[in-house]
Amino acid sequence: MQTSNRLFDDMAKVANSAVSTLTGMKSEIEAMVRHQIEKLLVDSDLVARDEFEAVKAMAAEARLQQEKLEKRIVELEAQLSSSPKASTPRKRPAPRKKKPAGK
Repeated sequence: MQTSNRLFDDMAKVANSAVSTLTGMKSEIEAMVRHQIEKLLVDSDLVARDEFEAVKAMAAEARLQQEKLEKRIVELEAQLSSSPKASTPRKRPAPRKKKPAGK
């Protein structure tokens, strides 16, 4: 009976060693995968979240400015079309005659 207990003890030690080895392998594999993913993300030249948010805010501000300017243009065009000067066409100056070269 003594030998069977020793056999079980030895098998338990081997199993425990195998589990700790597998745990170490698992952490190594996770580190390698994490490293490869980080390398892929760096090589992809992706923008950071804060940079994206800053550009998004700038685009929204530009859109608001564009809408304000469009309204202003419409108002100015309406003013121009309702003014009395707009109804009379402007006279263009007569084209200049070219002087002959060398005379």
